[in-house]
Amino acid sequence: MSLLHSARLDRRGFLKTTAAGAALATLPISAKATPKRGGHLRVGKGHGQTTDNLNPGTWENGFTNGMAHAIHGRLTEVMPDGSVAGEVAESWEASDDATQWRFKIRSGMTFHSGKSVTPADVAASISFHRGADSTSAAGPIVAPVQNISIDGDTVVFDLDGGNADFPFILSDYHLTIHPAKEGGGIDWESGDGCGSYVLDDFNPGVSVTMSRNPNHWRDDVAWFDSIEMLALVDQNARTTALVSGDVHAIDRVDLKTVSLLERNQNIKIASVAGTQHFTFAMSANQAPFDDNNVRLALKHAINREEMVEKILFGYGSVGNDVPIGQGQLYFNTELEQKTFDPDKAKFHLKEAGLDSLEVSLSVADAAFPGAVDAGVLFQNSAKEAGIDLTVVREPNDGYWSDVWMKKPFSAVYWGGRPVQDQMFSTAYACGVEWNDGFWCNDRFDELLVQARAELDPVKRQAQYFEMQEIVSTQGSIIIPMFANYVFATTADIGTPDAMASNWDMDGERWAERWWFA
Repeated sequence: MSLLHSARLDRRGFLKTTAAGAALATLPISAKATPKRGGHLRVGKGHGQTTDNLNPGTWENGFTNGMAHAIHGRLTEVMPDGSVAGEVAESWEASDDATQWRFKIRSGMTFHSGKSVTPADVAASISFHRGADSTSAAGPIVAPVQNISIDGDTVVFDLDGGNADFPFILSDYHLTIHPAKEGGGIDWESGDGCGSYVLDDFNPGVSVTMSRNPNHWRDDVAWFDSIEMLALVDQNARTTALVSGDVHAIDRVDLKTVSLLERNQNIKIASVAGTQHFTFAMSANQAPFDDNNVRLALKHAINREEMVEKILFGYGSVGNDVPIGQGQLYFNTELEQKTFDPDKAKFHLKEAGLDSLEVSLSVADAAFPGAVDAGVLFQNSAKEAGIDLTVVREPNDGYWSDVWMKKPFSAVYWGGRPVQDQMFSTAYACGVEWNDGFWCNDRFDELLVQARAELDPVKRQAQYFEMQEIVSTQGSIIIPMFANYVFATTADIGTPDAMASNWDMDGERWAERWWFA
């Protein structure tokens, strides 16, 4: 075995370091404010629906993500600087070809019920998402795991090929650690976790209440005594709750009014650039989206710069139909940027044998803030290309269960993933649960497996560059813009100097990283 990591490691040096024994990194804290314990935090989230539940394989929005990060632990976590650190795992090491990974489980950890966290719990929790019958959203990213075994205090993962990013993969918010059941499976129904907060009450689509875990293994997290998280999907209700002081923090700040909020001395605005992107997903298994020329016509019929200006108000950047952020490793810098080009859109319609096109686009602000307005902008620009795009405003509640991946053309938001293999495996590999474009490409799938196992960074870059070119020019997802995470807190909330960008609101670690100043 060649030691690759003990507690923390940056992606760029992932296969180079031999350092061991580093302590778990602490977050940089402003010298002006020292965290202190106490108080009841109320948070308003622009997510949540009545169909939400405690099954980790089903979590797909910011409400369940925030809850999961508070009450559960994962083997690893992504830090604000983009590195990966141990959580339930104390350290790990890999074989020279990265086909076997050994994770030493931290001793002394307990679930909220008092039961010790064991390697058997870890093995059962990851296995929960595996198998041919799995419908878990995390199924595709753990599919390469061929076998899980236990060696003392260590869980051993044998993969079907090398995976240099495997510790990052295990930070996925679905891969939470739960108590194993006798006879197989895990106990997810009770909400018994090993995170920094204990689940007190869960009312799907309405609220969740939590209290600090007095027996958590870390003493430098979880500053609030208790937390109440409210599902406030309506933008006005969420903003009003913040301004009135009914909540201390909200996500998805209304970018149209952010300048007004900034004038309020009792409110602080945070804007963090990351991997979040807003999309329009076309079902490639249904006409007319089964014709790539139709897809290309729509991609050239959207005014990306206008959307960044009018929907994001500058809090973001133009997208190029690739779900990889400009700051990520192996981002394709050579890919030609698509622009609004009605003539090129008309050309592709003719190549598809069409003089015009009529399609319907399903939108709701539950998809992303401003999705309805974005649909109208798309409708207007598409007219110049001979495309009659009808905007269908769908209900917010139930959007993710009744519209997403049910209607053939819909608005979607993605938080992105810290590494390319995780993003592509989750939503672009053929047949995976969250492939919301219902798209398949043999060459892409071939490269996905090759790049995952490739340890030569030069060869790996070439593979990821080609994959991004395929997705951009042949894929069924329109990605017009990358959006900063813009959230707000009242002035009495203390936050770290550096906040994570892998998810909204400090990587959804706000529950344990923030405090009352």
